[in-house]
Amino acid sequence: QVQLVESGGGLVQAGGSLRLSCAASGITFNTNAMGWYRQAPGKQRELVASISSRGSTFYIDSVKGRFTISRDNAKNTVYLQMNSLKPEDTAVYYCAADNRPTTIVPNDYWGQGTQVTVSS
Repeated sequence: QVQLVESGGGLVQAGGSLRLSCAASGITFNTNAMGWYRQAPGKQRELVASISSRGSTFYIDSVKGRFTISRDNAKNTVYLQMNSLKPEDTAVYYCAADNRPTTIVPNDYWGQGTQVTVSS
């Protein structure tokens, strides 16, 4: 059974940092593309960052230079390091996996989400 479990969300002040983790099981992790999406209240879910099986990364412009996605294949875990957080980063953040190793829009499997709240 595929399972993606996010952790690391919480409440931080603007300018602060958080590191999200996503532990995967039931997939061949090292051949999956992985990614992070977020959904703010009243808005569509949007891709934030993704990483291919070989480590190529993608970021949307609004987080470029502030967020870093990485993966540890030995731990079957993908991370999202979020620095210089802004109130507009407030959302539920979801981990996603995809059997296609190079896609920038992974969408085969989803975690349950973790809340990130940034206060002003």
